[in-house]
Amino acid sequence: MSLLDDRNGEQVSTTAIERPGQRAHKRKETLAGYGFLLPWMLGFFGLTLLPMIYSLYLSFTRYNIFQPPAWIGFDNYVRLFTNDPQFIQSAQITLIYVLVGTPITLVAALLVALLLNYRDKGAGFFRSAFYAPSLIGGSVSVAIVWRAMFNSSGPVDGFLSSIGINLGGWVGNPSLVLPALIILAVWQFGATMVIFLAGLKQIPRELYEAAEMDGASAWARFRAVTVPMLSPVIFFNLLLGLIGAFQVFASAYIISRGSGGPAGMTNFITVYLYKRGFADGQMGYAAAMAWTLLVVVAIIAFILFRTQRSWVHYSGDTR
Repeated sequence: MSLLDDRNGEQVSTTAIERPGQRAHKRKETLAGYGFLLPWMLGFFGLTLLPMIYSLYLSFTRYNIFQPPAWIGFDNYVRLFTNDPQFIQSAQITLIYVLVGTPITLVAALLVALLLNYRDKGAGFFRSAFYAPSLIGGSVSVAIVWRAMFNSSGPVDGFLSSIGINLGGWVGNPSLVLPALIILAVWQFGATMVIFLAGLKQIPRELYEAAEMDGASAWARFRAVTVPMLSPVIFFNLLLGLIGAFQVFASAYIISRGSGGPAGMTNFITVYLYKRGFADGQMGYAAAMAWTLLVVVAIIAFILFRTQRSWVHYSGDTR
């Protein structure tokens, strides 16, 4: 079907008139699509969005679960930063854990991925062996085993004592319990390693061959070819690693038996939040801590996304 434009006489095509049966069929397809989306929408609104909005409201109240929330404005947030030394300490400990543990985990995962990338014999076995800890590393049972291993009578301290290094256990030592938790986090680098390995497999071999023909050494090829081509994967793993490190809870809680000790060195923000909210009944104050942590993680993610333009190189990028 067509009509003539009154101004210049050009022929203009119009959309065909839909039949009633076609409109009914499209409505059925639309309803079917919303039907498939309904379980996800119920979960998102009922289990994520609405609880988040309610927790934001609770962060401005005094609430102990058993009594109705009482509005107190920004008092919880003012208390966090001006009248709670334990929160400041927990923030510092969490930051140290994130800034030390995440880079070490990324480096370890990348080194192992590089080794597996150039190994064909037994590669499947080694990939599975290195990946397995990431599946069980966050469990309560592993945290219990880790506490037993690094205790004063554990095998780690026993081995170090046999070679003349007497530390008296890591779990009860304020200066060593945090390194023990960082070692546990690094031990779980399997998932990060698999992602690095997948990225390495996508780098064209022609780039390495061209660099080798130009006389580039192994280190020069790694710096000029591997790192730029792998930068999107590095960015992805860095972002997920930072977010995951800020949420560490189970290992710290189990190793310290929920106390956050010794000397508060395992009292991460998540552990302190749990104690304030569920042990002390200060749910409004705990909600304020949770939203503070969310804002900090969001700011770090925003900074990473803003700075990626200067060091992340995507395929087809002309910069």
